[in-house]
Amino acid sequence: MRTMKAAVFLGPGKIQLAQKPIPTAGPGQAVVKITTTTICGTDIHILSGDYPVKEGLTIGHEPVGVIAELGPGVEGYRVGQRVVVGAITPCGHCHPCLDGHQAQCGGKPAGGWQFGNTIDGSQAEYLLVPQAMANLEVIPDGLTDEQVLMCPDIMSTGFGGAESGGIRIGDTVVVFAQGPIGLCATAGAKMRGASLIIAVDGVEARLAAAKRLGADVVIDYTKCDPLTEILRLTNGRGVDVAIEALGTQQTFESCLRALKPGGTLSSLGVYSGKLSLPLDAFAAGLGDHRIVTTLCPGGKERMRRLMNVVASGRVDLSPMVTHRFKIDQIEEAYDLFANQRDGVLKVAITM
Repeated sequence: MRTMKAAVFLGPGKIQLAQKPIPTAGPGQAVVKITTTTICGTDIHILSGDYPVKEGLTIGHEPVGVIAELGPGVEGYRVGQRVVVGAITPCGHCHPCLDGHQAQCGGKPAGGWQFGNTIDGSQAEYLLVPQAMANLEVIPDGLTDEQVLMCPDIMSTGFGGAESGGIRIGDTVVVFAQGPIGLCATAGAKMRGASLIIAVDGVEARLAAAKRLGADVVIDYTKCDPLTEILRLTNGRGVDVAIEALGTQQTFESCLRALKPGGTLSSLGVYSGKLSLPLDAFAAGLGDHRIVTTLCPGGKERMRRLMNVVASGRVDLSPMVTHRFKIDQIEEAYDLFANQRDGVLKVAITM
């Protein structure tokens, strides 16, 4: 039996490089030989025990690679093609998919998220892709692995937060937290036509990155009160859309307090514990506020569109890759990323 290296979850706080059998493609499936993948903040939630998955699962959900095998019924592709697969792998024919909610595929909350959640994920040498016809997208010639590495999750999620927020031309937008997803939300707000984009964080390098990706004003929350500054910048009006990209009570509440009456809070964070609504900021439910959540849009059409944006030059997210590791160094990579040392934004894991 042929085996491969894989990053296996062994319980809270425990991830280990292990040997697993190389998967075989069944009907409608494909096997992708991973060339590059990365670690997501959600993987850290899994590692810390905040989000439960079964022990022994290979985690990771951001795959870039080469088709190694095509199962029966998978047409229009060939072995050897470079492909991206979204973090969310919808089937394309269940009710939620046909209703436009591919991330909720199968009718269960977050049902479209399978890699590293309900099936083995991408932090391995090979990946079994379900519903391959709906999820394999060929990488355009001329784009590198690192140029498209953010497409499966980070870019799709961040842009999705801007889209779900309904940003209109001329809107004022604030994005709380400028980690990878927040930076992509900032870039997405720019592409949606916002005329004033405010980025909030406490790390100077991340605020500088936000400026490069489209923020007009950056606020260091360690040096001033963001809400006071946001109200000053908007002449007391508040923002049209506030995007929460961290997943904490404090940032969620700050977004709500930054909104104008009738504004939209677009929530991207993964929360743990109890989340509460302050009655004054919520206007006791009478402020015509809109609160929306987004799970990373997936599927091959989403990947095609995001790679078109990258190929056009309208956004370059490859500088987000600040550190590079081989799969043999996966435990070291997790330690760096989980503890946010050395200015890390995203890591590239190669095979």
